[in-house]
Formats: sequence, C-alpha cells, structure tokens
Amino acid sequence: MTEPDGATPEPSYEAARDELVSIVQRLESGGAPLDEALALWERGEVLAAICQRWLDGARAKIDAARPGADPDSAPG
Repeated sequence: MTEPDGATPEPSYEAARDELVSIVQRLESGGAPLDEALALWERGEVLAAICQRWLDGARAKIDAARPGADPDSAPG
C-alpha cells in the first residue's frame, strides 16, 4: 500500500498491527492522561483502518484467484 507523492508511506500490515496492539495495551493499562489517551485512540483508529485496507486487499486477491470467480461480484 502506498501513499500519494509527498505523503508518508503506509506501514505494512504487520507494523500497523503491532503498533495497534501496543496502543491497546497502553489504553487498557489506564495510566495515560486524557489528552494522551485521546491521541492514542485516534492513532489506533488510523491503524485499524490501515489493517482493514490490507485485509480487504488480500481478500480481493483471494477471491479473484478462485476458479470461476466473478470479479464484478464482491462480497459486501
């Protein structure tokens, strides 16, 4: 997954997932001040969306590779 010119490249699925796990652990510990917790939550939302895009892309590739797959009929 790549970003438009000038933007930071999107992390790999594994990197996004690992950072998201770390954020969840920090939030669950309850030790972060409110402003930090909100920033962590927002970053977690971004990372979750990145992971979902990777998973959706993988699903599309799997579906397209199946014999008799109709590329116009995506599950939804």
